[in-house]
Amino acid sequence: MAHFEMPVDKWGSSLAMCCSFFGIECKVFMVKISYNQKPYRRLMMETWGANCTASPSTETKAGRSILEKYPDSPGSLGMAISEAVEEAVSDEHTKYALGSVLNHVMIHQSIIGLEAKKQMEMAGAYPDVIIGSAGGGSNFAGLAFPYALDKINGKDIDIIAVEPASCPTMTRGPFAYDFGDTVQMTPLLPMHTLGHNFVPAPIHAGGLRYHGMAPLVSQLILDKIIRPESIQQLETFKAGMTFARSEGYISAPECNHAVAMTIREALKAKEEGKEKTILFNWSGHGLVDMAAYESFFRGKLADHELPQEQIDVALKDLESLPKPRQAT
Repeated sequence: MAHFEMPVDKWGSSLAMCCSFFGIECKVFMVKISYNQKPYRRLMMETWGANCTASPSTETKAGRSILEKYPDSPGSLGMAISEAVEEAVSDEHTKYALGSVLNHVMIHQSIIGLEAKKQMEMAGAYPDVIIGSAGGGSNFAGLAFPYALDKINGKDIDIIAVEPASCPTMTRGPFAYDFGDTVQMTPLLPMHTLGHNFVPAPIHAGGLRYHGMAPLVSQLILDKIIRPESIQQLETFKAGMTFARSEGYISAPECNHAVAMTIREALKAKEEGKEKTILFNWSGHGLVDMAAYESFFRGKLADHELPQEQIDVALKDLESLPKPRQAT
């Protein structure tokens, strides 16, 4: 059996499909708010035979302990990871598959950037700006890492990682040792973090609702190879509408963060009178996220100003943990 956690459908759908091809039982712990907001993404996985459980659930000790304290919890990636890891370590026939954050995943995803470089060469161009949305880091790193190597070797490139303002891991979280999950089952990771008990607001960009950032991405931020930025929810949906009405493609809410930053950078270049080549990772369509667009059309979505006090409370859990050499 394969177990994994997920906020949306890309990682879950991929594994559900592969497991169906090879006759492997697949169980998904899907963050509860996404489970409820994105029923068609869940149905895609169930179509391929996966068993989807809203997290936190009553099926694991980790889930029950969270629900005991917070009965109405919307869930988080950290909670879903705790549940998936618990089930995996409890059964020798079960394996856990993680689709982001860890270094080997970042390296695997870099095939995206390597292919992008070949395509840019075919077009006879080289980007001045690289942009990707970032939750745990895999989507962003996939495009950015091959170009980060160029920047390390002297290329003048602006590489921007974009996150939600309501979950500002890179822009407001310190670089510290933290657990990758809520109930502290994973090894400690040196990363930008808001604290393993931080629960982000229930925005529609579920794939970006993670308390930490990949260690490799975090290190590149410290080294000033990558520039992190955050964007509010309404700006991302407005950007998604602009993109859909000009390019024809409807973007997933997560992807809209990259679209919004791309529009910002294009307008900035226009104002400065500069011609720039901007490359961004359009990481997924939003055809099964139309409920989120409907909420936007009906004025039901809002920006979320995250109080510093909420971050400070979550970070208190890190005070007893060791500090990395470059702690911020």
